[in-house]
Amino acid sequence: MGQSCLRPLRLNSRPFSTASTEFSILCSQGYIKEAFNKFTFLIWNNPSHFSCLLQACIQKNTFSLTKQLHSLIITSGCIRDKFVSNHLLNAYSKLGQLDIALTLFDKLPKRNVMSFNILIGGYVQIGDLDSAYKMFDEMGERNLASWNAIITGFTQFEFNERALSLFTRMYGLGYLPDAFTLGAVLRGCAGLKDLNKGREVHGCVLKLGLDGHLVVASSLAHMYMRSGSLREGEIVIMSMPAQTVAAWNTLIAGRAQNGCFEGALELYNLMKIVGFRPDKITFVSVISSCSELATIGQGQQIHSEVVKTGAICVVAVVSSLISMYSKCGCLDEAEKIFEEREEADIVLWSAMISAYGFHGRGKNAVELFHRMEQEGLAPNHVTLLSLLYACSHSGMKDEGLEFFNLMVEKYNVEPQLVHYTCVVDLLGRAGRLQEAEDLIRSMHVKPDGVIWKTLLSACKIHKNADMARSIAEEVLRIDPQDSASYVLLANVQASAKRWKYVSEVRKSMKDRGVKKEPGISWLELKNQVHHFIMGDKSHPQSEEVDVYLKELIAELKLEGYVPDTGSVLHDMELEEQEYNLVHHSEKLAIAFALMNTPAGFPIRIMKNLRICGDCHMAVKYISKKKNREIIVRDSSRFHHFKDGCCSCGDYW
Repeated sequence: MGQSCLRPLRLNSRPFSTASTEFSILCSQGYIKEAFNKFTFLIWNNPSHFSCLLQACIQKNTFSLTKQLHSLIITSGCIRDKFVSNHLLNAYSKLGQLDIALTLFDKLPKRNVMSFNILIGGYVQIGDLDSAYKMFDEMGERNLASWNAIITGFTQFEFNERALSLFTRMYGLGYLPDAFTLGAVLRGCAGLKDLNKGREVHGCVLKLGLDGHLVVASSLAHMYMRSGSLREGEIVIMSMPAQTVAAWNTLIAGRAQNGCFEGALELYNLMKIVGFRPDKITFVSVISSCSELATIGQGQQIHSEVVKTGAICVVAVVSSLISMYSKCGCLDEAEKIFEEREEADIVLWSAMISAYGFHGRGKNAVELFHRMEQEGLAPNHVTLLSLLYACSHSGMKDEGLEFFNLMVEKYNVEPQLVHYTCVVDLLGRAGRLQEAEDLIRSMHVKPDGVIWKTLLSACKIHKNADMARSIAEEVLRIDPQDSASYVLLANVQASAKRWKYVSEVRKSMKDRGVKKEPGISWLELKNQVHHFIMGDKSHPQSEEVDVYLKELIAELKLEGYVPDTGSVLHDMELEEQEYNLVHHSEKLAIAFALMNTPAGFPIRIMKNLRICGDCHMAVKYISKKKNREIIVRDSSRFHHFKDGCCSCGDYW
């Protein structure tokens, strides 16, 4: 394409409509030079055809051809055509050449609303929302596309309150939103989890008759589900005139996000029964649900479906599989998937480092991190968080502190609250409680209940009852309804035999209406999930489990097991304390597994809370006495019990 192309050619005899169609097809397929050389007569006859060429340049991401077309547009005088000049402006903007676009904008002989809208979109594309809003604010005339561009920009970067404020202003000025506007605003409501505002927007949707629009309906359902109203979201989806894969994905993700993991898997199976084919988004939601439930059988079935559909090359899906196998206790499978990956993506490396950390394999995590660096990949805040977590759960204090100190100076990553929480855990577990507290009080971000609770947990480990009381005050000042903090504080005081303080904690809980979260343990057996809760007799084998467990504890005592009654909250009789300890949910689940699985078969138990010290000791004895590998996933990490030892090295 050069200056020789400027010579007007003799008009081709073929019909213009046929030539125009062929020209458009060539452009859409990326044959830019061929389209130009073959149909130059069309362009000189109607300069608007430049738009097809410029659009093709955007699709092909070719800056050089855009500049050549720019020269032709200027020399031919077409720059005075608003339609052509706006398409040129759009090409530079979409190709990330915003400086050139701004220079062109300033020199345009004729500008209109579209010219401004294009630049607003360009600023949004590079994340410069201040300049985008300034451009929007300076517009003399606006249309709906102007409002859509700026509102979408703010929701895209999660400035949701500003987006909703602009929507209110727009509506007040008489602009009627379209499906594009409403989709963006509903995403903003979902981001804020503002159910009341979302319902107001829903009223607007009904008023405009857009409730049947697929994109709007999906956005509505997503808003309700993200805001905690699963039922309203499902009603919206079920009311849609036509079901789509996207609608099913919204339903499944909604259930998963609201903790209804079994329901998510049920919908997944129903989706396939009615003839819809799962896509990568579906797989991420259902694999994540298997992770939370630790249902390895269903996870393996979904894995095989992922392979059949070709989704195994999608990074998000592979990352979910690594996490699923890890959280189901199958670290070897997670390693295998990681090593067979097709892409060297930072997400996958971070997922595998996290998996090692969750299983207490800190040295493996650090080795993998160094291997990642050798391959030229720079860590992000997620990678470093996974690394710090791995160090804190493996007693690797010095390594963890070194990585934390290098975050800014070497890796150019500003520590967030979650990184500080890991360091507090490192220091706390090492007994450096005062240093951990000083770090919390000096950090540049505002502490939350989690970081204080991490330090409170360390006070429990080191039986520092005095510090526990002051730290508990910090936690309960932030969240007075946090039952775990009361329990931690009471445990520390109980360990110190300060029964008066224990009674005060229990009275405070009662006065504030705070109830202790019950411990729940579960396991998967023959594709069925069995749940166990202390005092709950609903399981069909509960009586047999009680009898077996009583016999088992008697056997363990002969081997040297002594119940740790110091961790029981109540100042009660020894016999009652032991009864409570024996019937902790993880012991019930393990007894059930021993009764219903063949000798030598590994046992995998999941628990919603941290495993207590007594259960940790008892399971070590059980693993040796019954010659079983017992894998327990609690709320913090994995414990692999074998031959009377735990993988955490009693660093629980």
